Amino acid sequence: MLDILVVDDEPSILLPLAGVLRSEGHQVATASDGVSAMSALTAHAFDVVICDVRMQKMDGFAVFRRARTELPSTHVILMTAYATVPDAVTAMKEGALDYLPKPFDINKLLERLQQIAKERELAKQMQAASTGGGAPDSALTKFIGKSPAVMRLFERIDKFADSSASVLITGESGTGKELIARILHEKSRRSKQPFVAVNCGAFPETLIEAELFGHERGAFTGAVKRREGRFKAADSGTLFLDEVPELQLPSQSKLLRVLQEGAYEPLGTNSTISVDVRVISATHRNLKAMVSEGKFREDLFYRLNALELTIPPLRERGEDLLLLVDHFLKRFKVGEKTPSISGRALAALAEYPFPGNVRELEHAIEHAVVLAEGGEVDTAHLPPEIVGEPNAANGEKRIRPLPEAMREFERAYLKRVVQQARGKRGEAANLLGISRKNLWEKLRGYGFTEAELSPQDARK
Repeated sequence: MLDILVVDDEPSILLPLAGVLRSEGHQVATASDGVSAMSALTAHAFDVVICDVRMQKMDGFAVFRRARTELPSTHVILMTAYATVPDAVTAMKEGALDYLPKPFDINKLLERLQQIAKERELAKQMQAASTGGGAPDSALTKFIGKSPAVMRLFERIDKFADSSASVLITGESGTGKELIARILHEKSRRSKQPFVAVNCGAFPETLIEAELFGHERGAFTGAVKRREGRFKAADSGTLFLDEVPELQLPSQSKLLRVLQEGAYEPLGTNSTISVDVRVISATHRNLKAMVSEGKFREDLFYRLNALELTIPPLRERGEDLLLLVDHFLKRFKVGEKTPSISGRALAALAEYPFPGNVRELEHAIEHAVVLAEGGEVDTAHLPPEIVGEPNAANGEKRIRPLPEAMREFERAYLKRVVQQARGKRGEAANLLGISRKNLWEKLRGYGFTEAELSPQDARK
């Protein structure tokens, strides 16, 4: 567990405390005064120093200052039977991690040590994750992860890559479905051919067929010139249909024909166009349930779902969180130096379930780096839904209900994306993976004003 130095000039405290810590699996050394503690610190780098403040020869503050100067990664817990306000203020101002008045609850100390152990382990893993070099700019290298869940996903990708069968990618919002689709394409024999992505929720029903299959001039109001559709653009390559459940039943029928026959007719013509396209579709919704409800064609479901890939949520990806944190810290750094992150902040991120998955983590790190202003990222810089909000009555953290936290996150995220799209609702809806109508309803529901969404507030 931890390598601990206990310093106290009272044997009745020193020996029992050391015994309890050893029984919990910690490695423990002892010192009966400040001078002995100094010698111990010179000879060995401890994870934690638990030190009495009031001692003969040399007080605990001197020991703490020595540890802080020469062993900055060592955590220091100061304790005293004289729980005076000046001592407490001095300890906290000088950066002591904890200050314990005697007698203290041994269970609370053990819990704190367990938390410190967790923070140190996260910091070590983070350091290991950050030692990797740069990677080429491809979808394969942009998907960050080495957890068992991700390794299983990539084993299936390798098996599916060279097949021409349709693939259905499922997973929660924010897990990276389009990135996985691009990886499938890059690993396939079609990798030199086009990869064309269509967000099925970004177009109204009256236009999605024209977008997919093309149209002749005059085929409908506004069709002032002939246009080839996305299927033609993806010929010999891959067509990615994101949020495929957004297609209405008439469009589903036409999509089914292309999958069955490899041919379609553009709007406004009887000419048949043959194409060789591999279709990869994606959704965060339950397509089987939609089939049961009559909202999605069963025959189309089985055509799209010839092969299936399910992307695990971030909360099931274990150590990938650390790799992603390091990746986003480097992406959002100010200047040449990548900001560091404290063990406390890493622990808070590790304990949060991330309902918005990697997309939410990306937003959280960007938020934190901006607030840290080039310094170390700590819990104070993370979004409040991750660390909880201070309770004004007793100073404790208030963990907000999940719906409340998600609503605040969604509002902030919608605002940021619309600003990034410079106020263009269609482009913002495409980035968000929802229809324009859905975006409009969300913006109205959150009561946004045009001033809030003004492009001049967008990040450059």
